[in-house]
Amino acid sequence: MFAMSVSHFLKLAFNGLLLVVVTGFLGWHFIRIIRNSEDPKLLTFKWVLTAAVAVAVTVTVRPLVNAGGAAAAYTIPIATVAGLFLAFVWRKSLAELIANPFANLYTGGSAPPEARPVYSHAIALRKRGQYQQAFNTVRKELDKFPGDFEGQMLLADIQTENLNDLPGAAITIERICNQPDHPPRNVALALNTLADWYLKYYQDRNAARETLQRIIDRFPESEFALLSSQRIASLASTEHLIAPHDRKKFTVVEGVQNLGLLDPKFHPQPANIDAAKEAAELVEHLKMHPLDAEAREKLAVIYADHYNRMDLATDQLEQLITHPNQPQKRVIHWLNLLTDLQIRHDANYDTTRATLQRIMDLFPGSPPAEIAANRIALLKLELKARHTNSPVKLGAYEQDIGLKTK
Repeated sequence: MFAMSVSHFLKLAFNGLLLVVVTGFLGWHFIRIIRNSEDPKLLTFKWVLTAAVAVAVTVTVRPLVNAGGAAAAYTIPIATVAGLFLAFVWRKSLAELIANPFANLYTGGSAPPEARPVYSHAIALRKRGQYQQAFNTVRKELDKFPGDFEGQMLLADIQTENLNDLPGAAITIERICNQPDHPPRNVALALNTLADWYLKYYQDRNAARETLQRIIDRFPESEFALLSSQRIASLASTEHLIAPHDRKKFTVVEGVQNLGLLDPKFHPQPANIDAAKEAAELVEHLKMHPLDAEAREKLAVIYADHYNRMDLATDQLEQLITHPNQPQKRVIHWLNLLTDLQIRHDANYDTTRATLQRIMDLFPGSPPAEIAANRIALLKLELKARHTNSPVKLGAYEQDIGLKTK
Protein backbone atom coordinates (compact mmCIF):
# COMPACT_ATOMS: atom_id res chain seq x y z
CA MET A 1 0.00 0.00 0.00
CA PHE A 2 2.80 2.34 0.96
CA ALA A 3 4.70 1.44 -2.22
CA MET A 4 1.64 2.25 -4.31
CA SER A 5 1.27 5.61 -2.55
CA VAL A 6 4.89 6.53 -3.24
CA SER A 7 4.56 5.47 -6.89
CA HIS A 8 1.37 7.47 -7.28
CA PHE A 9 3.02 10.53 -5.66
CA LEU A 10 6.04 10.32 -7.93
CA LYS A 11 3.78 10.04 -10.96
CA LEU A 12 1.82 13.11 -9.91
CA ALA A 13 5.03 15.02 -9.18
CA PHE A 14 6.42 14.11 -12.62
CA ASN A 15 3.21 15.12 -14.37
CA GLY A 16 3.11 18.39 -12.42
CA LEU A 17 6.73 19.16 -13.26
CA LEU A 18 6.11 18.36 -16.93
CA LEU A 19 3.06 20.64 -16.90
CA VAL A 20 5.09 23.48 -15.37
CA VAL A 21 7.89 23.06 -17.95
CA VAL A 22 5.51 22.94 -20.92
CA THR A 23 3.49 25.88 -19.60
CA GLY A 24 6.63 27.88 -18.95
CA PHE A 25 8.00 27.16 -22.42
CA LEU A 26 4.73 28.10 -24.12
CA GLY A 27 4.47 31.24 -21.99
CA TRP A 28 8.04 32.26 -22.82
CA HIS A 29 7.36 31.56 -26.51
CA PHE A 30 4.16 33.61 -26.51
CA ILE A 31 5.85 36.52 -24.72
CA ARG A 32 8.70 36.43 -27.24
CA ILE A 33 6.24 36.44 -30.15
CA ILE A 34 4.34 39.37 -28.66
CA ARG A 35 7.52 41.42 -28.05
CA ASN A 36 8.80 40.85 -31.59
CA SER A 37 5.47 41.68 -33.24
CA GLU A 38 4.80 44.97 -34.99
CA ASP A 39 1.80 45.71 -32.73
CA PRO A 40 2.10 43.89 -29.35
CA LYS A 41 -1.16 45.35 -28.01
CA LEU A 42 -3.20 44.14 -30.99
CA LEU A 43 -1.61 40.68 -30.83
CA THR A 44 -2.37 40.44 -27.11
CA PHE A 45 -5.99 41.41 -27.78
CA LYS A 46 -6.26 38.68 -30.43
CA TRP A 47 -4.96 36.02 -28.03
CA VAL A 48 -7.39 37.10 -25.31
CA LEU A 49 -10.30 37.15 -27.79
CA THR A 50 -9.32 33.70 -29.07
CA ALA A 51 -9.23 32.31 -25.54
CA ALA A 52 -12.65 33.82 -24.81
CA VAL A 53 -14.14 32.31 -27.99
CA ALA A 54 -12.65 28.92 -27.16
CA VAL A 55 -14.13 29.00 -23.65
CA ALA A 56 -17.52 30.12 -24.99
CA VAL A 57 -17.59 27.38 -27.63
CA THR A 58 -16.57 24.77 -25.07
CA VAL A 59 -19.26 25.83 -22.62
CA THR A 60 -21.89 25.87 -25.37
CA VAL A 61 -20.96 22.66 -27.16
CA ARG A 62 -20.33 20.36 -24.21
CA PRO A 63 -24.01 20.09 -23.07
CA LEU A 64 -25.10 19.47 -26.65
CA VAL A 65 -22.57 16.68 -27.06
CA ASN A 66 -23.62 15.12 -23.78
CA ALA A 67 -27.32 15.29 -24.80
CA GLY A 68 -26.60 13.37 -28.01
CA GLY A 69 -29.10 12.82 -30.79
CA ALA A 70 -30.30 15.81 -32.80
CA ALA A 71 -28.88 18.26 -30.27
CA ALA A 72 -25.33 17.11 -31.05
CA ALA A 73 -25.78 18.16 -34.68
CA TYR A 74 -25.87 21.80 -33.62
CA THR A 75 -22.20 21.60 -32.57
CA ILE A 76 -21.12 21.65 -36.23
CA PRO A 77 -22.55 25.07 -37.20
CA ILE A 78 -21.45 26.51 -33.84
CA ALA A 79 -17.86 25.33 -34.39
CA THR A 80 -18.00 26.52 -38.03
CA VAL A 81 -19.12 30.02 -37.05
CA ALA A 82 -16.47 30.20 -34.32
CA GLY A 83 -13.79 29.02 -36.79
CA LEU A 84 -14.79 31.60 -39.40
CA PHE A 85 -14.74 34.31 -36.77
CA LEU A 86 -11.25 33.33 -35.58
CA ALA A 87 -10.07 33.08 -39.20
CA PHE A 88 -11.28 36.64 -39.75
CA VAL A 89 -9.47 37.77 -36.59
CA TRP A 90 -6.20 36.00 -37.53
CA ARG A 91 -6.37 36.46 -41.31
CA LYS A 92 -3.42 38.82 -41.50
CA SER A 93 -1.27 36.72 -39.18
CA LEU A 94 -2.08 33.56 -41.13
CA ALA A 95 -1.19 35.26 -44.42
CA GLU A 96 2.14 36.45 -42.95
CA LEU A 97 2.83 32.96 -41.63
CA ILE A 98 2.52 31.57 -45.16
CA ALA A 99 4.19 34.45 -47.03
CA ASN A 100 7.07 35.32 -44.68
CA PRO A 101 9.31 32.32 -45.51
CA PHE A 102 9.26 33.36 -49.16
CA ALA A 103 9.58 37.09 -48.44
CA ASN A 104 12.56 36.46 -46.16
CA LEU A 105 14.47 35.09 -49.14
CA TYR A 106 14.53 38.63 -50.54
CA THR A 107 14.33 40.85 -47.46
CA GLY A 108 16.67 38.94 -45.15
CA GLY A 109 14.05 38.29 -42.51
CA SER A 110 12.40 40.34 -39.83
CA ALA A 111 15.43 40.55 -37.55
CA PRO A 112 16.23 44.18 -36.72
CA PRO A 113 19.39 45.56 -38.40
CA GLU A 114 22.55 45.89 -36.37
CA ALA A 115 22.85 49.30 -34.78
CA ARG A 116 25.68 51.22 -36.44
CA PRO A 117 26.87 54.81 -36.25
CA VAL A 118 25.95 57.13 -39.13
CA TYR A 119 28.35 59.89 -40.16
CA SER A 120 26.78 61.02 -43.42
CA HIS A 121 25.31 64.15 -41.82
CA ALA A 122 28.68 65.07 -40.29
CA ILE A 123 30.44 64.56 -43.64
CA ALA A 124 27.85 66.77 -45.36
CA LEU A 125 28.37 69.51 -42.77
CA ARG A 126 32.11 69.27 -43.26
CA LYS A 127 31.79 69.64 -47.03
CA ARG A 128 29.74 72.80 -46.48
CA GLY A 129 32.48 74.25 -44.31
CA GLN A 130 30.58 73.89 -41.02
CA TYR A 131 33.49 72.23 -39.27
CA GLN A 132 32.50 72.76 -35.65
CA GLN A 133 28.99 71.43 -36.31
CA ALA A 134 30.50 68.40 -38.07
CA PHE A 135 32.80 67.85 -35.10
CA ASN A 136 29.86 67.99 -32.67
CA THR A 137 27.80 65.61 -34.83
CA VAL A 138 30.59 63.02 -34.83
CA ARG A 139 30.93 63.39 -31.06
CA LYS A 140 27.22 62.65 -30.61
CA GLU A 141 27.58 59.43 -32.58
CA LEU A 142 30.66 58.45 -30.59
CA ASP A 143 28.74 58.97 -27.36
CA LYS A 144 26.54 56.08 -28.53
CA PHE A 145 29.39 54.04 -30.06
CA PRO A 146 32.52 55.07 -28.12
CA GLY A 147 34.78 52.41 -29.63
CA ASP A 148 33.98 52.99 -33.29
CA PHE A 149 37.27 53.27 -35.21
CA GLU A 150 35.86 55.03 -38.28
CA GLY A 151 34.21 57.74 -36.20
CA GLN A 152 37.29 58.43 -34.10
CA MET A 153 39.51 58.70 -37.17
CA LEU A 154 36.98 61.06 -38.77
CA LEU A 155 36.98 63.12 -35.59
CA ALA A 156 40.78 63.31 -35.55
CA ASP A 157 40.84 64.23 -39.24
CA ILE A 158 38.41 67.10 -38.68
CA GLN A 159 40.47 68.30 -35.73
CA THR A 160 43.66 68.31 -37.79
CA GLU A 161 42.56 69.32 -41.26
CA ASN A 162 39.76 71.77 -40.42
CA LEU A 163 40.12 72.97 -36.82
CA ASN A 164 43.94 73.23 -36.71
CA ASP A 165 43.94 71.21 -33.49
CA LEU A 166 46.67 68.61 -33.95
CA PRO A 167 47.19 68.17 -30.17
CA GLY A 168 43.49 67.34 -29.87
CA ALA A 169 43.80 64.87 -32.76
CA ALA A 170 46.78 63.27 -31.02
CA ILE A 171 44.60 62.73 -27.94
CA THR A 172 41.93 61.12 -30.12
CA ILE A 173 44.54 58.80 -31.66
CA GLU A 174 45.84 57.99 -28.19
CA ARG A 175 42.31 57.03 -27.16
CA ILE A 176 42.17 54.61 -30.09
CA CYS A 177 45.47 53.03 -29.04
CA ASN A 178 44.22 52.53 -25.49
CA GLN A 179 41.03 50.74 -26.56
CA PRO A 180 41.66 46.97 -26.46
CA ASP A 181 39.26 45.81 -29.17
CA HIS A 182 40.95 47.39 -32.20
CA PRO A 183 42.96 45.03 -34.45
CA PRO A 184 46.67 45.77 -34.93
CA ARG A 185 46.07 47.00 -38.49
CA ASN A 186 43.77 49.77 -37.28
CA VAL A 187 46.13 50.86 -34.50
CA ALA A 188 49.06 50.95 -36.95
CA LEU A 189 46.96 52.98 -39.40
CA ALA A 190 46.05 55.49 -36.71
CA LEU A 191 49.67 55.97 -35.62
CA ASN A 192 50.93 56.20 -39.20
CA THR A 193 48.31 58.87 -39.89
CA LEU A 194 49.41 60.83 -36.83
CA ALA A 195 53.03 60.62 -38.01
CA ASP A 196 51.96 61.97 -41.41
CA TRP A 197 50.25 64.92 -39.72
CA TYR A 198 53.37 65.71 -37.67
CA LEU A 199 55.41 65.82 -40.87
CA LYS A 200 52.84 67.72 -42.92
CA TYR A 201 51.79 70.43 -40.47
CA TYR A 202 54.65 70.71 -37.96
CA GLN A 203 57.60 69.43 -40.03
CA ASP A 204 58.47 67.63 -36.80
CA ARG A 205 60.59 64.66 -37.79
CA ASN A 206 61.33 63.67 -34.17
CA ALA A 207 57.64 63.49 -33.23
CA ALA A 208 56.93 61.45 -36.35
CA ARG A 209 59.80 59.09 -35.54
CA GLU A 210 58.58 58.61 -31.98
CA THR A 211 55.06 57.87 -33.24
CA LEU A 212 56.33 55.28 -35.71
CA GLN A 213 58.55 53.77 -33.02
CA ARG A 214 55.43 53.10 -30.96
CA ILE A 215 54.23 50.74 -33.71
CA ILE A 216 57.53 48.84 -33.53
CA ASP A 217 57.36 48.60 -29.73
CA ARG A 218 53.72 47.53 -29.70
CA PHE A 219 53.84 45.00 -32.55
CA PRO A 220 57.42 43.67 -32.68
CA GLU A 221 58.38 41.16 -35.37
CA SER A 222 55.31 42.04 -37.42
CA GLU A 223 54.64 43.46 -40.87
CA PHE A 224 53.61 46.74 -39.26
CA ALA A 225 56.88 46.99 -37.33
CA LEU A 226 58.89 46.33 -40.50
CA LEU A 227 57.05 48.98 -42.50
CA SER A 228 57.45 51.48 -39.65
CA SER A 229 61.19 50.78 -39.51
CA GLN A 230 61.43 51.44 -43.24
CA ARG A 231 59.50 54.69 -42.84
CA ILE A 232 61.79 55.81 -40.03
CA ALA A 233 64.80 55.09 -42.23
CA SER A 234 63.42 57.20 -45.07
CA LEU A 235 62.27 60.20 -43.02
CA ALA A 236 63.39 63.40 -44.70
CA SER A 237 65.49 66.01 -43.01
CA THR A 238 63.86 69.04 -41.42
CA GLU A 239 65.30 71.30 -44.13
CA HIS A 240 63.79 69.12 -46.83
CA LEU A 241 60.40 69.19 -45.11
CA ILE A 242 60.42 72.98 -44.85
CA ALA A 243 61.57 73.48 -48.44
CA PRO A 244 58.15 72.95 -50.09
CA HIS A 245 56.75 75.83 -48.01
CA ASP A 246 59.45 78.27 -49.17
CA ARG A 247 59.07 80.19 -52.40
CA LYS A 248 61.44 78.72 -54.96
CA LYS A 249 63.45 80.82 -57.37
CA PHE A 250 63.92 79.61 -60.92
CA THR A 251 66.55 80.88 -63.31
CA VAL A 252 65.49 80.84 -66.94
CA VAL A 253 68.43 80.26 -69.27
CA GLU A 254 68.20 81.26 -72.89
CA GLY A 255 67.75 78.25 -75.13
CA VAL A 256 69.80 77.20 -78.12
CA GLN A 257 69.11 79.27 -81.22
CA ASN A 258 68.35 77.52 -84.53
CA LEU A 259 68.35 74.06 -82.91
CA GLY A 260 67.13 72.41 -86.12
CA LEU A 261 70.21 73.60 -88.03
CA LEU A 262 72.73 72.16 -85.59
CA ASP A 263 74.58 68.93 -86.11
CA PRO A 264 73.04 66.23 -83.82
CA LYS A 265 76.28 65.81 -81.93
CA PHE A 266 75.98 69.43 -80.75
CA HIS A 267 72.41 69.03 -79.46
CA PRO A 268 72.01 69.76 -75.75
CA GLN A 269 72.27 66.60 -73.67
CA PRO A 270 70.53 65.92 -70.35
CA ALA A 271 72.65 66.24 -67.28
CA ASN A 272 74.36 62.96 -66.42
CA ILE A 273 73.46 61.47 -63.08
CA ASP A 274 76.51 60.56 -61.03
CA ALA A 275 75.53 56.95 -60.37
CA ALA A 276 78.74 56.20 -58.50
CA LYS A 277 78.16 59.06 -56.09
CA GLU A 278 74.53 58.09 -55.58
CA ALA A 279 75.50 54.45 -54.96
CA ALA A 280 78.09 55.47 -52.38
CA GLU A 281 75.53 57.65 -50.59
CA LEU A 282 73.02 54.81 -50.61
CA VAL A 283 75.57 52.40 -49.13
CA GLU A 284 76.35 54.82 -46.31
CA HIS A 285 72.66 55.36 -45.72
CA LEU A 286 72.02 51.62 -45.55
CA LYS A 287 74.74 51.21 -42.97
CA MET A 288 72.71 53.44 -40.67
CA HIS A 289 69.26 52.27 -41.81
CA PRO A 290 69.53 48.71 -43.14
CA LEU A 291 65.73 48.31 -43.33
CA ASP A 292 65.20 51.14 -45.83
CA ALA A 293 63.70 49.10 -48.67
CA GLU A 294 63.49 52.01 -51.10
CA ALA A 295 67.19 52.81 -50.78
CA ARG A 296 68.21 49.16 -51.14
CA GLU A 297 66.04 48.80 -54.24
CA LYS A 298 67.65 51.88 -55.84
CA LEU A 299 71.09 50.49 -55.04
CA ALA A 300 70.21 47.18 -56.70
CA VAL A 301 69.17 48.96 -59.90
CA ILE A 302 72.42 50.99 -59.94
CA TYR A 303 74.49 47.83 -59.43
CA ALA A 304 72.75 46.19 -62.38
CA ASP A 305 72.39 49.08 -64.85
CA HIS A 306 75.47 51.18 -64.13
CA TYR A 307 78.04 48.62 -63.01
CA ASN A 308 76.59 45.57 -64.81
CA ARG A 309 76.97 43.59 -61.58
CA MET A 310 73.94 41.37 -61.42
CA ASP A 311 75.47 39.42 -58.55
CA LEU A 312 75.45 42.51 -56.31
CA ALA A 313 72.01 43.58 -57.53
CA THR A 314 70.61 40.12 -56.83
CA ASP A 315 72.14 40.16 -53.36
CA GLN A 316 70.43 43.45 -52.51
CA LEU A 317 67.03 42.31 -53.76
CA GLU A 318 67.35 38.95 -52.04
CA GLN A 319 67.86 40.74 -48.73
CA LEU A 320 64.52 42.45 -49.29
CA ILE A 321 62.68 39.37 -50.57
CA THR A 322 63.80 37.01 -47.81
CA HIS A 323 63.39 39.43 -44.92
CA PRO A 324 60.62 38.14 -42.61
CA ASN A 325 57.24 39.89 -42.39
CA GLN A 326 57.53 41.57 -45.79
CA PRO A 327 54.12 42.35 -47.34
CA GLN A 328 53.09 40.09 -50.21
CA LYS A 329 52.73 43.01 -52.61
CA ARG A 330 56.33 44.12 -52.06
CA VAL A 331 57.80 40.63 -52.38
CA ILE A 332 56.04 40.19 -55.71
CA HIS A 333 57.28 43.62 -56.86
CA TRP A 334 60.90 42.76 -56.02
CA LEU A 335 60.74 39.36 -57.71
CA ASN A 336 59.35 41.00 -60.84
CA LEU A 337 62.04 43.69 -60.66
CA LEU A 338 64.72 40.99 -60.36
CA THR A 339 63.23 39.28 -63.41
CA ASP A 340 63.32 42.56 -65.37
CA LEU A 341 66.96 43.13 -64.46
CA GLN A 342 67.87 39.57 -65.41
CA ILE A 343 66.22 39.96 -68.82
CA ARG A 344 67.78 43.39 -69.31
CA HIS A 345 71.25 42.00 -68.61
CA ASP A 346 70.98 38.83 -70.70
CA ALA A 347 70.44 36.20 -68.01
CA ASN A 348 69.68 32.73 -69.35
CA TYR A 349 66.21 31.21 -69.58
CA ASP A 350 66.58 28.89 -66.58
CA THR A 351 67.66 31.67 -64.21
CA THR A 352 64.88 34.02 -65.24
CA ARG A 353 62.27 31.27 -65.19
CA ALA A 354 63.32 30.25 -61.67
CA THR A 355 62.72 33.80 -60.44
CA LEU A 356 59.19 33.85 -61.86
CA GLN A 357 58.58 30.35 -60.51
CA ARG A 358 59.24 31.66 -57.00
CA ILE A 359 56.17 33.91 -57.29
CA MET A 360 54.07 30.88 -58.17
CA ASP A 361 55.54 28.83 -55.31
CA LEU A 362 55.21 31.56 -52.67
CA PHE A 363 51.69 32.69 -53.62
CA PRO A 364 49.96 29.76 -55.38
CA GLY A 365 46.57 30.46 -56.89
CA SER A 366 46.92 34.25 -56.60
CA PRO A 367 46.54 36.67 -59.54
CA PRO A 368 50.29 37.52 -59.48
CA ALA A 369 51.04 33.79 -59.74
CA GLU A 370 48.83 33.55 -62.83
CA ILE A 371 50.60 36.56 -64.35
CA ALA A 372 53.97 34.93 -63.63
CA ALA A 373 52.79 31.70 -65.30
CA ASN A 374 51.71 33.64 -68.38
CA ARG A 375 55.04 35.42 -68.48
CA ILE A 376 56.91 32.10 -68.24
CA ALA A 377 54.94 30.86 -71.24
CA LEU A 378 56.21 33.83 -73.27
CA LEU A 379 59.62 34.12 -71.62
CA LYS A 380 61.64 32.67 -74.50
CA LEU A 381 60.13 35.17 -76.89
CA GLU A 382 60.84 38.00 -74.46
CA LEU A 383 64.47 36.92 -74.07
CA LYS A 384 64.86 36.55 -77.83
CA ALA A 385 63.45 40.01 -78.46
CA ARG A 386 65.75 41.49 -75.84
CA HIS A 387 68.77 39.70 -77.28
CA THR A 388 67.93 40.89 -80.81
CA ASN A 389 67.54 44.53 -79.74
CA SER A 390 70.49 44.68 -77.33
CA PRO A 391 73.49 46.70 -78.50
CA VAL A 392 76.81 44.98 -79.17
CA LYS A 393 79.25 45.51 -76.33
CA LEU A 394 82.76 46.35 -77.47
CA GLY A 395 84.39 45.59 -74.16
CA ALA A 396 84.02 45.25 -70.42
CA TYR A 397 86.09 46.27 -67.51
CA GLU A 398 86.06 45.82 -63.76
CA GLN A 399 85.53 48.99 -61.80
CA ASP A 400 86.69 49.48 -58.28
CA ILE A 401 83.21 50.35 -57.08
CA GLY A 402 83.85 49.76 -53.39
CA LEU A 403 80.19 49.02 -52.84
CA LYS A 404 80.18 45.31 -52.07
CA THR A 405 79.41 45.81 -48.39
CA LYS A 406 75.85 44.90 -47.51
